[in-house]
Amino acid sequence: MSTEPAPIVTAAWQGFVRLDVQGKAGRLSVRAGGPERGAPVLLCHSILTSSAIWHRQAIALAGRGYRVLALDSRGHGHSEAPRGPYTMDDLVADAVAVLDHFGIRQAHVIGVSQGGMTAFGLGVRHPDRLLSLCAIAARADAPPPFAAASDDRIALVRERGIAPLAAPTAERWFGSAFLTAHPTITAALLNCINETDPEGFIGCARAIQDLAYLDGVKTMRLPLTMIVGARDQLLVQPMTELAAMLSCRLTIIPGAGHLPQVDHPDEVDAVIDGHLRELARFA
Repeated sequence: MSTEPAPIVTAAWQGFVRLDVQGKAGRLSVRAGGPERGAPVLLCHSILTSSAIWHRQAIALAGRGYRVLALDSRGHGHSEAPRGPYTMDDLVADAVAVLDHFGIRQAHVIGVSQGGMTAFGLGVRHPDRLLSLCAIAARADAPPPFAAASDDRIALVRERGIAPLAAPTAERWFGSAFLTAHPTITAALLNCINETDPEGFIGCARAIQDLAYLDGVKTMRLPLTMIVGARDQLLVQPMTELAAMLSCRLTIIPGAGHLPQVDHPDEVDAVIDGHLRELARFA
């Protein structure tokens, strides 16, 4: 039996505590672990999940001496869902509120999907608060076809709630073969998705539809590493183009889906470890 930490854990994490932080528009829940004087790492998750999807990486980072903060975005996990509309800048402001609450001047930020977009927003709006960025499965703009994909999902949630989105979302992210072969992970993922408040999903989906950080990202001067799963076809090309534009490192993980830290954690852990170790050498 594997002794590796599970990739998704919605329950309490060993060595971590949950703390409430006042965000821009409501209470935010943050898991905090690792030595208080360790180099800070802020983990930001995707839409329709929560901090739960960072369990394995958070445990590993805390064990290596980092101060790890895993944020539940507004309307996700244990965080409140203020009434919408939201903007991406609102999500960025929530992340800054978390750093301020913990007295952190600068942090490494690692984000996946919506969390990667938030990381880009931090780099554009608050570059002085970042030590580095690691963006996973994220783009910095929302062209019309990308934005329009959320309209039907928003309409469905307005009519029937989150539950009808859970199974189709899981299959879109990972494919049926992975889900069937990993029933424990699948159950944890569905549980995680179903925790999402409908208001929180709709607000965040609308924020993503107006994503407009590309021009700012082009001028960023921050250490940046990007990761995408090879099966995440909607993001491979835009991330490849962005990496070339920024002359930054992009790792495309063969066989991985939309949340590669879940279905290919060894590869993602290695990239994150290399990213942080390289920065530590020059600190």
